Amino acid sequence: MDITLIKTFLEVANTGSFVAACDRLFVTQSAVSLRVQRLEDSLGHPLFIRSKAGAVLTPEGKQFEPYALSLLKIWEEARQQIAIPEGYSRAISIGAQYSLWPRLGFRWMDAMQAEMPELSVHCELGMSDRIMRFLVEGVIHAALLYTPQLRPGLIAEPALDDELILVASFPDATLDLKDAFVSVDWGPEFTHALAVALPDLTDSGRSMALGALAMDYIVNRKAAAYLPARSVKRHLDAGRLHIVADAPRFPYPSYVIWRDDIPEDIAALARRTLAGVAQSVEKEQESVVDLLEVMEDFDPASHPEITNE
Repeated sequence: MDITLIKTFLEVANTGSFVAACDRLFVTQSAVSLRVQRLEDSLGHPLFIRSKAGAVLTPEGKQFEPYALSLLKIWEEARQQIAIPEGYSRAISIGAQYSLWPRLGFRWMDAMQAEMPELSVHCELGMSDRIMRFLVEGVIHAALLYTPQLRPGLIAEPALDDELILVASFPDATLDLKDAFVSVDWGPEFTHALAVALPDLTDSGRSMALGALAMDYIVNRKAAAYLPARSVKRHLDAGRLHIVADAPRFPYPSYVIWRDDIPEDIAALARRTLAGVAQSVEKEQESVVDLLEVMEDFDPASHPEITNE
């Protein structure tokens, strides 16, 4: 059976739409329809009830879905096993959202291979929906995400506590940022909290979907944005970014999502090394938090030698 047909079926089932599926699969809607039709012809049953509102699984489609997931999982396991490079005997595939790779993902990869040199590591990156799809389909075994989604066969655990802090590329910035503020999509919870705490910053004329993109953007021009404390440390240390005094901070934890069928020894290695990496990163983050607390406690009136300069 053509595995492409299975992937297309699962994408339509997941999105509930032939149109959404074609966008994710980067093919035309007619190609998606043809693939589903070929699969239905092979099985001898309709798999979707089609309407203007979208596509809903038929009873036969619901029965077939777990088998489709199993077929795709077996295919991915076979593909990954065959693709193990010479000199390696084990393999794991991990994924992460863009902003989680530099400080957490790369170090996790290094730590696993340092402890198990025969382990081949394959990496994927992307937005949350793409990574979750890879997890469900068995393309990857574990992933680092800010916004996990609970699905059968997946286990979510806390990975790293972080905070979103307001930083600017110029010193002595205040909350009166006017046109300098760049809005970053950190999710609906953050958007609501920011609107309550700093309503003047909700009408930014510049917005970005990726934190990593926003960081590169503001570092190279006069701008400010809310970014994870963990990520901005190197720019703070180098003087390229500066903490905005009196700005509220917002919690922004990350999570690790595991498939429940990872081989036990590799799962134990992955958990152990990730915990060590997260502990190291948290220590680095403490220095940023300490600086924030010093700024919050600082009273200029008690230091006339500074205010009179």
